[in-house]
Amino acid sequence: MGAPERIVIASRASTLALWQSGHVQAQLRQLYPACDVTILAMSTRGDEILDRSLAKIGGKGLFVKELENALTAGKADIAVHSMKDVPMVLPDGFAIAAIMERADPRDVFVSNRYPALAALPSGARVGTSSLRREAQLRARFSSIHVLPLRGNVQTRLAKLDAGQFDGVILAAAGLQRLGLDARITAVLSPEESLPAPGQGALGIECLQARQDLIDAVAPLASRDTTQAVRSERAVSRALGGSCQMPLGAYAVFESDALRLRACVAMADGRRLVQAEAIGPADAPESLGDAVAAKLRAQGADAIIAAMAT
Repeated sequence: MGAPERIVIASRASTLALWQSGHVQAQLRQLYPACDVTILAMSTRGDEILDRSLAKIGGKGLFVKELENALTAGKADIAVHSMKDVPMVLPDGFAIAAIMERADPRDVFVSNRYPALAALPSGARVGTSSLRREAQLRARFSSIHVLPLRGNVQTRLAKLDAGQFDGVILAAAGLQRLGLDARITAVLSPEESLPAPGQGALGIECLQARQDLIDAVAPLASRDTTQAVRSERAVSRALGGSCQMPLGAYAVFESDALRLRACVAMADGRRLVQAEAIGPADAPESLGDAVAAKLRAQGADAIIAAMAT
């Protein structure tokens, strides 16, 4: 089946989201020069509600829902997401048609005053939008104040530059994609801050019934990234996978096998459990389920239950 004559990409309207959609647009144009590939920029509730944490207003799915509505209504053909924002269970009728090669999946520390997290004085103010990052920060540095930080990348950096924070934690990929590498003060290793499932990877979503689109975007997929992200998402799915759950999961290839590490923590950092396993890359969900079982054996369910109250 040939490529569609026209592909409309639904995208959030932030600078970073438009970069991501533009990246997909450029690759599709290269693959299919005769195809008219355009971007439909949309505002989402997740972008509009900035005075409350994501966990309190419904989770990261708020960044996805409006784009899915555009697919259902026929206003767009595909949607481009950061995989870390995609709910662990898709609504009926939708499919992730391709997961692209991953950029840097790590978190980074950005500060105008301090060279590293370990250099922060007692009482320092660190901003993050993520319960996962907050929990891991508090577990390592009990003397700092972790404060909510919402908004797009530029907004968060502006708040740092205005002196509202001593440092902020952001995703490496976002800064790199926007050409803001110079703002990175220190890259945090997965041992210091385990990334979110799917962090650094872009996913292309479409309606499950659009086999023409699934076929058209298939060449953009990365097998290795897809297997790794599937295993990470399986951990979260097995544990109930909500935005209210501070969970990190990160898989890397070791020869032909996947090594998957994951953690679950209380937001205050007082309890943090970790687990890892190695398994065949062609069974990523089974590996994710195995790591989730190890976390459960250490009390992950009790942590998750406490977070839900």
